[in-house]
Amino acid sequence: MNRFVLATVLAITCLGTAATAGVTEEDLLKDQESTENVLTNGMGRNLQRYSPLEILNKGNVKNLVPAWAFSLGGEKQRGQESQPLVYDGMMYITGSYSRMYAIDLKTGKEVWQYDARLPEGILPCCDVINRGAAIFGDNIYFGTLDARILALDLKTGKVKWNKKIADYKEGYSYTAAPLIVNGLVVTGNSGGEFGIVGEVQARDAETGELVWTRPMIEGNMGTYMGKESTMTGTLNATWPGDMWKTGGGATWLGGSYDADTDTLIFGAGNPAPWNSHLRNAGTPVEGNKGDNLYAASRVGIDPKTGEIKWHFQTTPREGWDFDGVNEVVGFVDKDGNKRYATADRNGFFYVLNREDGKFVSAHPFVKEINWAKGIDENGRPIYNEENRPGAPDAAAEGGKGQQVFAVPSFLGGKNWMPMAYNQKTGLFYVPSNEWGMDIWNEPISYKKGAAYLGAGFTIKPLFEDYIGSLKAMDPNTGEVKWEYKNSAPLWGGVMSTAGGLVFTGNPEGEFLAFDADTGEKLWSFQTGSGIVGQPITWEQDGEQYVSVMSGWGGAVPLWGGEVAKKVNYLNQGGMVWTFKLPKQLASAN
Repeated sequence: MNRFVLATVLAITCLGTAATAGVTEEDLLKDQESTENVLTNGMGRNLQRYSPLEILNKGNVKNLVPAWAFSLGGEKQRGQESQPLVYDGMMYITGSYSRMYAIDLKTGKEVWQYDARLPEGILPCCDVINRGAAIFGDNIYFGTLDARILALDLKTGKVKWNKKIADYKEGYSYTAAPLIVNGLVVTGNSGGEFGIVGEVQARDAETGELVWTRPMIEGNMGTYMGKESTMTGTLNATWPGDMWKTGGGATWLGGSYDADTDTLIFGAGNPAPWNSHLRNAGTPVEGNKGDNLYAASRVGIDPKTGEIKWHFQTTPREGWDFDGVNEVVGFVDKDGNKRYATADRNGFFYVLNREDGKFVSAHPFVKEINWAKGIDENGRPIYNEENRPGAPDAAAEGGKGQQVFAVPSFLGGKNWMPMAYNQKTGLFYVPSNEWGMDIWNEPISYKKGAAYLGAGFTIKPLFEDYIGSLKAMDPNTGEVKWEYKNSAPLWGGVMSTAGGLVFTGNPEGEFLAFDADTGEKLWSFQTGSGIVGQPITWEQDGEQYVSVMSGWGGAVPLWGGEVAKKVNYLNQGGMVWTFKLPKQLASAN
């Protein structure tokens, strides 16, 4: 056992005994099984977003009625992408502009509210959203747009500690829900459009002090207990010159935890700049030298030390802003093999081996993909190089390179919005969008705190009648079992239950329930604003409840090009809607 591992084992042992009050590591481990609480983002650290509850089912979901609604208040509406947490008679939600609320579960009344005092000059890429919190001991943890992580008292909302993740003036921010593993608060960072370096950090949950850091771009050094530990990758193996110093790879969606293999899995976003020709001299690049590791990758990390255990890069030499951050979900396939699944921004649904992250299979889950012909036996894309935007041309106006129409668009076949896995049907329910983009490259040079793209783009819908598509996908075969088409893009999370239901929302404001087997729409409710939040369900006094955030916003109205024009009539909002199935209606079909 090396000194890093030995020291960390001792440190984690101390952490585990320190936080005895409130929520424990065992509680987090059993979150999916515990139906009276929702303690983690993803309704379990494997991010399956699956509930074993069956009180609410296909036959009685039509009897689901509102229990209460809570307004976030004020003028700070914008996108509400949070997933609520439920614990000890309280609901905890985060809101736009880095706010947190504690709400009484029975009455829907506010108990306390915390508003972060954000400085001038924050640089969030894709709206002022926050995706949720984490609970451990008697604390609740959440991040802020000026790239900080806070611990608040569960009962009072008072600040226990407040730590800086990175410098917001350089383009860093933070929007994801933290992840708690063995007494450590694990966070990523945001800011991939500003030439930052993606990183995962682990802190002592009690004190907020850093335990380890792990950069996502090769050449950068990790740390352990305040000292340098090991380098990420090998210097200049896949990055030219000094470009690794501003290489992107933001870990902006957070991660998952696989208790079976004791592995953290984080995704890394786009390399910086977007312009792949500026990152690599020559196209195509000889061998794998232009891969730009570990951007656009999924990375397995030892939670004790921060050392990288494995990586899988979905889009080497990425040039379309196909971030690799989308959630990695652990499941067991039809043959009993332990697998990971991830639906990538690049339009392909990947299955990986859980022991080592090795490639198993990949299937397209959106239509008309044209940046690649497919995925080879090693999991590498078979590129259509003619659909890579051209190198900047000094002779052209503005130095603009050859424009191409690429599918999917840079907002992805699937973006951040989480999919769900149903243990009974064996299907994944994937919120996706059918769109493409005109994209071209431009000259760019790095300037601290300034956008670092080197590309221009316009998103366009592929079909006249729909953009959003919720797909039920068999991970064993890649077959789409059913599809729900939506006029506007889908930008909210999905949840599935043992009662045979799939829940999600749309920008038009509908909260929807589908038959998990057939895709039949069984129930809907108009919430008054677009849904880009993440639904949850829990049991209280023998009744099943369902909650979702409502409040239109996120990246689509900001970056959506022609698609944004199609949804500019939608109203912003800020509500939590909570529904229940009354006992007297539970047996009514």
